[in-house]
Amino acid sequence: MTDETQVEQQQPAPATAEGAPAEQAAAELNISDLMALKTIVEVASQRGAFKANELEGVGKTYNKLSNFLDTVAKREAK
Repeated sequence: MTDETQVEQQQPAPATAEGAPAEQAAAELNISDLMALKTIVEVASQRGAFKANELEGVGKTYNKLSNFLDTVAKREAK
């Protein structure tokens, strides 16, 4: 993975005649999902799932995710 990879922005669902979205949001992402992703990255790394040239990007992303989850946990503890 490289830093050049960009995430596409979600487009809002088209409205129906009644003004309601045609479909509900495709997916919701919550803190539990992010914690699961952190665990997935840890397991994949231990199993050698990443190539050497991908490790820097994976590590940076993992650190950002970990720091975010730590910040959220501290806020919830207050």
